[in-house]
Amino acid sequence: MVTNKQKERAELFLKYHHGKEILVLLNSWDVGSSKLIEASGYKAIATTSMGIAASLGYPDCQVIQLSEMIDTITGIVNGVQVPVTVDIEAGYGNNLNEIIDSVKKIIATGIVGINIEDSIELNPILIDEREFCERISAIRALSDSLGFHLVINARTDSFYTSSGSPREKLSESIKRGNKYREAGADCIFVQPVWEKETISTLVKEINAPINILANPGMGAGIPPSVGELQDLGVARLSLGSGLMKATLALIKKVADELSEKGTYNILLDAFTPLPDAAKAYKMAIGLNK
Repeated sequence: MVTNKQKERAELFLKYHHGKEILVLLNSWDVGSSKLIEASGYKAIATTSMGIAASLGYPDCQVIQLSEMIDTITGIVNGVQVPVTVDIEAGYGNNLNEIIDSVKKIIATGIVGINIEDSIELNPILIDEREFCERISAIRALSDSLGFHLVINARTDSFYTSSGSPREKLSESIKRGNKYREAGADCIFVQPVWEKETISTLVKEINAPINILANPGMGAGIPPSVGELQDLGVARLSLGSGLMKATLALIKKVADELSEKGTYNILLDAFTPLPDAAKAYKMAIGLNK
């Protein structure tokens, strides 16, 4: 059953996609990181599938059991007051019925939005666009039947997996984006793109709010700033797995310095200033007030 609180949060989250200010989402992976992001002033929480999987010792791409993903999502939803949207990858199912069953279970956690992508394990051949539109339409019908508006962020991986030219990838992204919108998606997620001209074209040619990924750790370029993306007309910005990867990278750097040099400089630098480090801990456990 969808509660009134869940309905209200869903309406609020949808509204954020049509405001004057770009919606900025740091992607969390557990209750503590979600509480910290909320306490830092962000209007919504978005999860990273890779981050959740890694925190439990799994690789990405739906290796984690749905039940384990749901346990984590439930903890996050119960731990924060802001809307929560979750990355469900390709939908956790081998066919439409299985995907709808999975989405129904995920909605029951209290979330208000999902990311769903048109690739499976980033396979070079994307899911047939008609089949993917059927998935979006079925999820929208499920949402309507439950009496609330689930915010569907449909991700196309045309740039990620296609072997075509940049122009062909752009054309495919625009075509799929508009079809996904017509099928019932609220926002179209295109990644990875960094070039301002490409982003501007996506915003102009796709009849939907656009989500851009800013994940510098992917190594393909430095994304435009938040202000630049807002000026380009981007509606939503997310960090994907970037924050989780940066956290793991810090652990690795501290471990390497300690084993190789026996010093603590990187750890001390992360703790400096100490009051900020202490505050971050309190924010992560809900003692920031």
